[in-house]
Amino acid sequence: MNTDTLASATPLLPTPYHGMQLNHCKTVSCKHFGSHHPEHYVLQRSNPAKPILVCRECGAFPPILNNHDVADEVDRLTQQQYSGLSGCRHDGCPNAGLPVLTHRHLYHAFGFSGDRQRYRCKGCQTTFVDRWSGSNPKLTLQQTLLALIFTGHAVRDICRRLALNPKTFYEQIEHIASRCRHQLALFDARLCNQAEHVSLASDLRPLQPDSHNGVHWIASCEAQSGYVLAQDVNYQSDAHAPQGEQHDPYTHGTRFMAHPPATPSVPASPTQQRQGLLARVDATYRDVLSRPNLEDPLSRQPHLHMPKKGCLIRPQYTVYAHYLHLQDMLADNQKLAIFMPQEPLLRSACISVFLPRIQAGTVDPIYVETDPQWPHGQAAGRVDIVLMGWWRDRWAFTRVDDINKGICHLGGKKDNESYWLQTASHHAITEYQQRFHDQFSQFVNEPRRKLRPGGLLPLLDIYRAWHNLCRQNREGVTPAQQLGLITHPMTLAELLR
Repeated sequence: MNTDTLASATPLLPTPYHGMQLNHCKTVSCKHFGSHHPEHYVLQRSNPAKPILVCRECGAFPPILNNHDVADEVDRLTQQQYSGLSGCRHDGCPNAGLPVLTHRHLYHAFGFSGDRQRYRCKGCQTTFVDRWSGSNPKLTLQQTLLALIFTGHAVRDICRRLALNPKTFYEQIEHIASRCRHQLALFDARLCNQAEHVSLASDLRPLQPDSHNGVHWIASCEAQSGYVLAQDVNYQSDAHAPQGEQHDPYTHGTRFMAHPPATPSVPASPTQQRQGLLARVDATYRDVLSRPNLEDPLSRQPHLHMPKKGCLIRPQYTVYAHYLHLQDMLADNQKLAIFMPQEPLLRSACISVFLPRIQAGTVDPIYVETDPQWPHGQAAGRVDIVLMGWWRDRWAFTRVDDINKGICHLGGKKDNESYWLQTASHHAITEYQQRFHDQFSQFVNEPRRKLRPGGLLPLLDIYRAWHNLCRQNREGVTPAQQLGLITHPMTLAELLR
């Protein structure tokens, strides 16, 4: 089949899924911004590996996603977050998978089994026991194990000290991670329910920076306190057969990546060092345009050392699903601001997911770039406006004592630059991710684990719980305390009880 016949047989936009259509023009200044009308676009499929839309008005070329696959990725992330939490498990029940901790209205208390609470589902009348409602018989062992991990001991050393075999060690880590998810579920719900105005900071970076295995880690936190609300990776431990080597957004199941054919490794082009914040922002725009897929950070990576176990998911599907999950969590908040570094995948996902609220003025998505020495909360000096990149994004720059900061309101607002220059920052989440890499450098950089990243997933849950509930800043206050969710820092014993 020739290219013209293929293009005529292909629908212009991928089929919406339950009314969700994430493919549209993402140029804020374009009159077709956010439009889902097929007549506003042209489908360019001359390269089957890179189908893109072209906006008839502004010429923008947003990559295309499969809407059904994004919804499937949301389900995967939700199941992963609720993994191990007590709830109905009856297939076909509308309450299946919903934990009793955050959905108590769906269950009846139904007596006890020993010292553990039993519940009955209102949907299907099945009963189950809340495994977390009783005491933890392994509390002392798990508390000691965590203390050794956080002080930098290797797995082999911990197993020797505690007389454990490696299999038992990893079983205990999984158990601790489930307890941490149980603890956090209640506090996450409290934060989302009590805060009318929330500012989030998001960042995306490789989970194992030196492995080149394609696993990316996106995390979002409350911007002021640093309370991490959600974090996800584009990797799952269970294997899944991909539909094909190329990304075909018109085929369901295309979000899973196939192992690339063996090719000689091509060194990445060296990044030219440029002076000044404005020059760095401009260089980032140029680097972005050189990607084969603007919304896929892996599309420019010369060679992937993909994990030997499990499967890799295209990063754009995980990032879109991450923001869809946040949208569900924060649906009742009146005002939301989202700060992020200059990464087009974060921008596109945020704009697509929160499009109705951006147009209504209740969500403010903002690029933030600063010099390292910029003090957080510093009032802006003189503000200079510069239109940058192919999209002519409107950036506002300021300088104080030769230290620079720039912001770009991705929703197109133009009347509050000084406020955002003073308050917008993604420093809290960037620092959180860097601390994780520093804290668990032995695990992250272990040669054998570079191709087996599944062992890091429980550590992410454990570290998020410890960071939110136990870690104290210089004033002795935890992120959860700053938000009024708890009155005192938790100890490891309280976290694991």
